[in-house]
Amino acid sequence: FSGKPDWQKLLDFEIKPLSEEEQAFLDGPTEDLCQMLDDWQINQDRDLPPEVWAFIKDQGFFGIIIPKEFGGLGYSAHAHSAVVVKLSSRSVTAAVTVMVPNSLGPGELLVHYGTEAQKDHYLPRLARGQDIPCFALTEPGAGSDAANGRSQGIVCKGMWDGEEITGIRLTFNKRYITLAPVATVIGLAFRLFDPEHLLGEEEDIGITCALIPRDTPGLNIGNRHDPMGVPFQNGPVFGDDVFVPLDYIIGGREGAGNGWRMLMESLAAGRSISLPSQSLGAAELACRSTSAYATVREQFGMPIGKFEGVREPLARIAGHAYFMNAGRRLAFGAVDAGEKPSVISAVVKAYLTEGSRLCINDAMDIHAGAAICRGPGNIFTRPYDAMPIGITVEGANILTRSLIVFGQGAIRCHPFVLDEMQAITGGDLKAFDAAFFGHIGHIANNAARAFALGMTGGGLASSPLPGFEARHYKDLSRFSAVFALISDVALGTLGGALKRKEYLSGRLSDAFAWIFLASATLKHFHDNGRPQNQRALLDWTCTHALLETERALLGVLANLPNRFAAGVAKLLTFPFGATRAALTDRQIDAVAEAVTTDMDVRDTLTADIFIPGPADPGLGALEHAFRRILDAAPARAKPDKARRDGRLAKDHVSAMTTAALDAGILSSTEGELIAEAERLRDAVIQVSNFDPDEYDQLR
Repeated sequence: FSGKPDWQKLLDFEIKPLSEEEQAFLDGPTEDLCQMLDDWQINQDRDLPPEVWAFIKDQGFFGIIIPKEFGGLGYSAHAHSAVVVKLSSRSVTAAVTVMVPNSLGPGELLVHYGTEAQKDHYLPRLARGQDIPCFALTEPGAGSDAANGRSQGIVCKGMWDGEEITGIRLTFNKRYITLAPVATVIGLAFRLFDPEHLLGEEEDIGITCALIPRDTPGLNIGNRHDPMGVPFQNGPVFGDDVFVPLDYIIGGREGAGNGWRMLMESLAAGRSISLPSQSLGAAELACRSTSAYATVREQFGMPIGKFEGVREPLARIAGHAYFMNAGRRLAFGAVDAGEKPSVISAVVKAYLTEGSRLCINDAMDIHAGAAICRGPGNIFTRPYDAMPIGITVEGANILTRSLIVFGQGAIRCHPFVLDEMQAITGGDLKAFDAAFFGHIGHIANNAARAFALGMTGGGLASSPLPGFEARHYKDLSRFSAVFALISDVALGTLGGALKRKEYLSGRLSDAFAWIFLASATLKHFHDNGRPQNQRALLDWTCTHALLETERALLGVLANLPNRFAAGVAKLLTFPFGATRAALTDRQIDAVAEAVTTDMDVRDTLTADIFIPGPADPGLGALEHAFRRILDAAPARAKPDKARRDGRLAKDHVSAMTTAALDAGILSSTEGELIAEAERLRDAVIQVSNFDPDEYDQLR
């Protein structure tokens, strides 16, 4: 929103690495948990096995964010994210089970707002899994509009443990609550009323959060929803005439009416980590498996990864995995730095879950029939089924894009808008004048900057670094100025009506998000040491992001109601019209080639996920076959060359291998390499089948 990014500040921002203890947890218990998980069997049983539940509790997975003084692990946002990414690549059910207690809910709220007595009682129990939490916010009449729920509590007198006390009589109907069927303590959001003025003069006290034990009389819990067939524990929570003490309010009596503030202040951290990390796990899984499958699977006598129709979506998967990781790292880095990145958290939640959807869909297209036949070896059944869940929860992406990203960003990130609003609210004319005239100067500066950079194609912008990536910094500097000016034109001509112009605010959100993601990718490339073999990925990302940014901003100008203002703004920001080119075939090919032939690039892109051993019927077997096929490639090339030279007749691989052995073209060792590679290739391209009785039992 400033129009002039401070690139050096971004590059100097330190993303804290994992501590030795955190790395050991990732390499030890997290890896061990992944080894225990059989996602196919989990889905047949409709739950995690008892030994997995016990391991999760015993190893402290439910206490990742709970401070050590209360028995938790007290890990960083970086570690929290790393655990979720790895688990997500193995089992969505296990990942959700672990990530929800460590996201927005009782643990997070107690750490920041609980009374000392509440912390001392609940946090150690939550950390060791003695209590399992859930948080009940969503209800039938209030999904995205959560602040206007109908669940309510009435302050009144009632009997508790044989004594009359002042408490709360609750009525609520909540749904979509993850872990509710097995939860022992329920975080509940409701509107609190005090009609008898037992607490004070105010009747409508406001949104309040309380902790309700499962055995509280009147609480109805235990039923399950079935979210897309993915069997993590999720269900409704009902209550009618449930009486609880005031001490159940998070923060005690002083916490009454502060629930919405608690939720909004705590939302950014969880939203920055949980779903973005789960999305990256799916994207990296798609990248790892599809880059292998594109080599293993052959048609028309060559790997399908050599076909341009396959290379394009394969490059798309790799490019998305690269920039999604960059965005995730910057988001959790901000949380670890003590920030509450509400706007960034909204961006990474919405745009990384959408990126995950694209990666999984592209992977499904490339794996084709192998991806649509369910069975123990199918890598994508549950990630594909689970896609709509991440899109929908923690702020549906439609809402996040059209209302939250730009709506919050314009207030929180703009250098003058918040000051103007506060001055108006406070009646401070002097402060308003300072902010208003500063805003006018800001618009004038950005107009001049955007025009100058537009006329020179960003050439006048500065770059913090010379060389290959300098042009991307310059282009992003130009589009930052363009975005800032167009944002101010939209705000100035529409005012408060802009929040109802969701077409426009959605496009402004797109522009903001793609500028952020490209900037994060430049930092990621820099933090990695600016490696030569990642240039194609950086180039793919920035080209794609800048094209999307330009489309979004031109879409705003084409649809602003004030056509005169739009015309002037277009002249200043796009003096030559649309100039960004789509990705070239060469750029696409460079990424596809890198991810299928450069093992360092492939390993870097997928460094965060769990890679099982050869005994695993899915990714493990595919990875093993891929490696053996690469090992055998030089040997297999010899019969092919002999065929081209006319020394061997064209035939299938095994026959040509035998002929090459007989002709002395191959050694016996080379023949064995080829035979083993072909045996593994044939095994991993098979799909599951079931006899009728087995099939009838499938879930």
